[in-house]
Amino acid sequence: QVSKEIQEHEQDSVWQEQMSGYKRMRRQHQKQLIALENKLKAEMDEHKLRLQKEVETQANNTCIELERLAKKQAAQLEKEIKASSTEEKRIQQQILVQQKKELTTFLDTQKKQYRLCRDRIKEEMTEDLSTPKEEKQERLSRHKETMQRSQAEEEAQLLNQQRLIYERSCRALKRRSLIKKHEFEQEQIREELNKKKLQKEMEHALMIRQDESTQDLEQRQLECLHRLRMELIRLQHHTELENQEEYNNRRQRELHRKHALERRQQPRNLKALEMQIKKQFQDTCKVQNKQYKALRNHQLEVSPKSDHKALMKTLKEEQTRKLAVLAEQYEQSINNLMASQALRLEAEQEAECQALKQQLQQEMELLDAYQGKTKTQAEAQHENDMQKLEQKASLRRAHLEQKIEEELAVLQKERTEKVKHLFERQERELEAFDVESSRLGFGSLASFDFPKEDDR
Repeated sequence: QVSKEIQEHEQDSVWQEQMSGYKRMRRQHQKQLIALENKLKAEMDEHKLRLQKEVETQANNTCIELERLAKKQAAQLEKEIKASSTEEKRIQQQILVQQKKELTTFLDTQKKQYRLCRDRIKEEMTEDLSTPKEEKQERLSRHKETMQRSQAEEEAQLLNQQRLIYERSCRALKRRSLIKKHEFEQEQIREELNKKKLQKEMEHALMIRQDESTQDLEQRQLECLHRLRMELIRLQHHTELENQEEYNNRRQRELHRKHALERRQQPRNLKALEMQIKKQFQDTCKVQNKQYKALRNHQLEVSPKSDHKALMKTLKEEQTRKLAVLAEQYEQSINNLMASQALRLEAEQEAECQALKQQLQQEMELLDAYQGKTKTQAEAQHENDMQKLEQKASLRRAHLEQKIEEELAVLQKERTEKVKHLFERQERELEAFDVESSRLGFGSLASFDFPKEDDR
């Protein structure tokens, strides 16, 4: 009884130690999972912070580039205006030089014509001898005055024509400068809008790269977490299997010791049974002796005295025979008991071995089924996690693509409105300029021809 209690206490201690080991292992595994999750969360936070810095850096660079472009375009526009003003002055000077040449040529021609006419009149007057000299002189003076007045009128007409041409040319130059300015503004706004479009495309490309890198990181982190979980499950299953095998071996050793003890104790038990049978035999012998004495006394009383000796011999032989038969029966009983006890012990031990083997096999199968179920559930959970991650990534990508599409639509609308407003403003400016030109009497200046380079 004491040894049995000690054995049960040892089994309880082993079981408690195993349970404590399980608890320590589970706590350690939980710590590992929490540590990995914290590490992955910190990594994701760092990743998001890095992406945010990339976006901020690109936004700052975009603002800087747009400011730089605005300054460059303002400088270019100012330079273009100065160049147009210089070109206007150059062409105006060219027109003035050309008109001066024309005036000089015109005056030279007038002088030649004046001299020719004067010489011709003098020749006619020389040939006319009938006209008095005073009349000739008067006619010559009137002719000179007429020619001078006519030439003065022609000169004034030429100067007026040159002035009108100069003013019209200046007005046409201003119109051409205005058109050039408009064309330059169109080029600048195209450059600005193309720059914004390029920057927006770069921003979208960065967003897509960041989304892809985030998706890759999420997938790597989830796979890392899954690997750790499966490794911890494998370690737990390995520990459970080792403990189960240790438990099986211990149960088998305990049964083996129990059977060995039973086999060692069997002779003692058989000896006790044999002594019990011998005692029963002795008690039976005593009973038979009493019965024999009673029978002998009775036979002696009823039989003649002469037959007593033969009767005693017969009764003695009968008693001896019966005791021999009884002894043989008891000996056979002892032998049968010995054989049956040995067979029964062997059968009981074999049955216990088979029962224990079947029980341990069932427990091992239950453990294997439980571990298989646990592993299958973990794999199913991992597959579900992957599907959720893919759905999350797909939804995030769809929102990103929708955002990109909306931003491109807004950018295109802004581009269209800016170009439209620019063209409308330029059209109003040109229309106002043409109206003012018509009011000043210059008419249409759209097809005005300027002096060519060869005429400079």
